[in-house]
Amino acid sequence: MNIVSILLGFIIVLNILFAIVMIFRERRDAPSSWAWLLVLFFIPVLGFVLYLLFGQNLSRYHMFQWEDRKKLGIEKLLATQLEDIRKNTFAFQSETAKQHKQLINMQVINNDAVLTEDNFVDIFTDGNKKFSQLFKDIEEATDHIHLQYYILKNGELGKKLVAALTKKAAQGVKVRVLYDDLGSRGLRKSFFKELRAAEGEVEVFFPSKLRWINLRLNYRNHRKLVIIDGKTGYVGGFNVGDEYLGLDPSFGYWRDTHLRIQGTAVHAIQARFILDWNQATEKRTIAYSQVLFPEPVTLVGNSSLQIVTSGPDSEWEQIKNGYIKMISTAKKSVYIQTPYFIPDASLLDALKIACLSGIEVQLMIPNKPDHPFVYWATLSYVAELLNSGAKVYIYDNGFIHAKMIVVDNEIASVGTANIDVRSFKLNFEVNAFIYDEDLARKLSEEFQQDVLQSREYTLEAYHQRSKAIRFKESVSRLLSPIL
Repeated sequence: MNIVSILLGFIIVLNILFAIVMIFRERRDAPSSWAWLLVLFFIPVLGFVLYLLFGQNLSRYHMFQWEDRKKLGIEKLLATQLEDIRKNTFAFQSETAKQHKQLINMQVINNDAVLTEDNFVDIFTDGNKKFSQLFKDIEEATDHIHLQYYILKNGELGKKLVAALTKKAAQGVKVRVLYDDLGSRGLRKSFFKELRAAEGEVEVFFPSKLRWINLRLNYRNHRKLVIIDGKTGYVGGFNVGDEYLGLDPSFGYWRDTHLRIQGTAVHAIQARFILDWNQATEKRTIAYSQVLFPEPVTLVGNSSLQIVTSGPDSEWEQIKNGYIKMISTAKKSVYIQTPYFIPDASLLDALKIACLSGIEVQLMIPNKPDHPFVYWATLSYVAELLNSGAKVYIYDNGFIHAKMIVVDNEIASVGTANIDVRSFKLNFEVNAFIYDEDLARKLSEEFQQDVLQSREYTLEAYHQRSKAIRFKESVSRLLSPIL
């Protein structure tokens, strides 16, 4: 008994020391601190191990530093826009963009997100169509292909993609592939053997020092970008895996949203890729070259876009702040699709205020979890929206992974950021903010088509949930600040 008492006393003292270290060294926000304290005291010692894996603050420990924050290729355009904003002389070509100049100014000033107004955008909601077009663009590449995905799997789609890239590399096209080590866990270097033999280059973001285990579970690069010849860019929710083609029975049809962009906005996507690539490599960094940022020969389109990025290396949560600003300007409607809905207080309050102001707020989430704790936490936040008058739909035609918000059928955002703390604070994300009524209307129409394949989730249905679900939801809600 004495040994047990001593051991318990040691664990208690150790846990208190861990808590002190966490609170006074990290100085994180209060909800997150309380969540971690619960983990520490309900799961002694092991809780601290989980904290080391999931909870460390990147900025405090300087796990890495951006050596070059310079936005290659768009410095002059950025400097011009910043000066025009300062003088209030920016000449908007789009009336829709002009009406939302405060949102645009915020993203230019705080995120270096230049506004481009000469873009043509294709919207893809089906993986087969998206990858069919991507393979066509790859086949037509003449100078370079830059490809970055959070998840890249060794399945049929992944093999087909690498084979296509290998073919182009053998033809002399410069091919660079960047993938996240944790998102693509299990992917061996040998998967790219033939691509490397053809002079293609492959880098890994935030790799593990251990072969099979990556202990750095936070601060992942969740971006999905492709740039071809500096003229065509892709951004959105699709990763590379057979499930994104609807071939995984556990998910069924995969509903996502991805954009194919042509125009000057591609320069901003290219600049983002170069920053991420140069961070991942020391020997094969990319320097500025005119061929990476070709000027459009003719006017491609007239859609206004900003490519907005966020991550734990930034002082501001730019994408989340963009969402809040969009919602605050709504006069009629806000439509949201997201696989996870764990908003912080500021975003949840913005949506509640919109509901209480008579704005039509509609939210669509999946009918099944791919991350259980996140799913049950989502339900608890959904209930708060229902109480405020929002409509919530459960997508029943497979799995919905789209990250999209449309306001008043005027402006929209599509990209990689989910509505949760992980996307807003812990992951590196990228979204296209769109100031184009035609595109916003198309996205809104896609949302309404999805409503036809969904069921409305009501307060009555929520209150009828089982005791087991209530328990899971309560625990998940407590942990939501660290999910």
